[in-house]
Amino acid sequence: MAGGASALNSNSTTTIRIVVAGDRGTGKSSLIVTAAAEAFPANVPPVLPPTRLPEDMFPDRVPVNVIDTSASMENRGRLAEELKSADAVVLTYACDKPSTLDRLSTFWLPELRRLEVRVPVIVVGCKLDLRDEQAVSLEQVMSPIMQQFREIETCIECSAFKHIQLPEVFYYAQKAVLHPTAPLFDQEAQTLKPRCVRALKRIFILCDNDRDGALSDAELNDFQVKCFNAPLQPSEIVGVKRVVQDKLSEGVNENGLTLTGFLFLHALFIEKGRLETTWTVLRKFGYNNDIRLSDDQLLPPITRSPDQSIELTSEAFEFLRGVFSLFDIDGDGALNELELEDLFSTAPENPWSEAPYANAAEKNALERLSLDGFLSQWALMTLLDPIRSVENLIYIGYSDDPSSAIQVTRKRRVDRNKKHSDRNVFQCFVFGPKESGKSSLLNSFVGRPFVEGYSPTIEERYAVNVVDQLDGTKKTLILREIPEDAIEKLLLNKDALAACDIAVFVHDSSKESSWIRATELLVEIASHGESTGYEVPCLIVAAKDDFDPYPTAIQDSTRVSQDMGIEAPIPISTKLGDFNNIFGRIMRAAEHPHLSIPETEAGKTRKHYHRLLNRSLMVVSVGAAVAVVGLAAYRVYATRKNA
Repeated sequence: MAGGASALNSNSTTTIRIVVAGDRGTGKSSLIVTAAAEAFPANVPPVLPPTRLPEDMFPDRVPVNVIDTSASMENRGRLAEELKSADAVVLTYACDKPSTLDRLSTFWLPELRRLEVRVPVIVVGCKLDLRDEQAVSLEQVMSPIMQQFREIETCIECSAFKHIQLPEVFYYAQKAVLHPTAPLFDQEAQTLKPRCVRALKRIFILCDNDRDGALSDAELNDFQVKCFNAPLQPSEIVGVKRVVQDKLSEGVNENGLTLTGFLFLHALFIEKGRLETTWTVLRKFGYNNDIRLSDDQLLPPITRSPDQSIELTSEAFEFLRGVFSLFDIDGDGALNELELEDLFSTAPENPWSEAPYANAAEKNALERLSLDGFLSQWALMTLLDPIRSVENLIYIGYSDDPSSAIQVTRKRRVDRNKKHSDRNVFQCFVFGPKESGKSSLLNSFVGRPFVEGYSPTIEERYAVNVVDQLDGTKKTLILREIPEDAIEKLLLNKDALAACDIAVFVHDSSKESSWIRATELLVEIASHGESTGYEVPCLIVAAKDDFDPYPTAIQDSTRVSQDMGIEAPIPISTKLGDFNNIFGRIMRAAEHPHLSIPETEAGKTRKHYHRLLNRSLMVVSVGAAVAVVGLAAYRVYATRKNA
């Protein structure tokens, strides 16, 4: 495998901006002038204007702008601005002034961290010609500093006066931007970083056309041509495999170069300073500097209104069923933790390892994810973050046009007018006061056992599962639990209910205070829907039915149901496992969005006013029409009389 001229980074860099900083008198300006003009200056101004280095100075032929800075106190604000907009920072010290070296670790490097400047840092010892010959080596001096400050990419010493290693300073700075070490390699452990390994594994699989777990000579040659636009000679292929086999016997087998050998080669390139080789490979396969697929490999921006959502297409679900079957190695109809990790081993990380996806789907008694749970997780991720969902589809092997994986649903307002929703994924907002049983409802939906005791929900959480339909089909229901304390903030957004297909209000049926608060929330949500045009069907859930209801529960619930025009509260007991078909009822109400929409008194008044207004306009319109017809008839009569 041979390296070539590297592609530019994924952000299509046209100019690299290098900021030079350091204590006064460390040789910053002389370094810049001499590198640009190839002549040591007799007189140097305190701060140089921006200096552009020639494109042909470096192999990548990318223009470099070098920014000089002042270390004086009065220029600290300007210095901070320059550092924050840098692609790379060159920090200088004077080889003949040890105090300026100490200042790197006591001021300059901590200052970069304080300013949150997260770019490669090149430490440069200037005035090498003035250094005491008895001084310790650069490696001895810099090793403890580099251990403490991992952002340091390279250290180098130079002399502007003697023209020693000047081009190398800016070459290393440019290289650190175009081919950074940090995303690829762990310097301390001397190993490839996990995200780099995952990307290279995906590239290996894409190039292993016959799926035999090794790159044959022909596959290696195709890989070389794709990445470096030049074929490998047979002797070069033999040489590459020999290098691997000498160091790592399992790196080559009878079929060719194995994944282990492929990864070893890249670690070897990086250790030898040939990062451009690995970066060229990654960028040829669409990766950016974060080792994620760049935007041009993903979905274009999705245009939709707030009350439209995104679902996976049948083609995408068919692909996912195939992936599930492929990685269900033991054939038990569920994915264990290792199988799921293997499935996502070509993605930057497992996207379901953290909230809101962790523990959102149903698992079996062995904590394994069934096919329904697997597909439900994908439906949830597509609803919440369709770009990321499709990105992960591509990582695990989806090769069709990314746009073919998703579809935009019809507007919810249109669904209400048509009195039916043909969505496959419905989102239910779960409201209710504290200790009403919201979390227990979500836990029961994904098959978790009832747990005694109260554990408050601090942040929103999700539960997702499939619900069997009467016609034998399956649709996905997503429950979104919204803590009571978060409702006020939620409703500050006028589109808060646009994504909601149905709202459920849970209360503890044994406590009157819980019922009162639940009905207050119902009125709040209904009022918000009426004022924004995003009315949603609503159901009331009377949880903890294993307790006796409070004395006036039946009268109160009947009154509220009749006044607001919605179904009576549905009693359930998660403790006893008596759910009264609650999830099927939620799904049916969501599928018929014109029903179960509560009306507040203000809403009824507003509707009555609009009816009166429309009736008045109709009377006026009819009167005007009669007047017009009468005038026309009179004119006809007058014309005939004159005739």
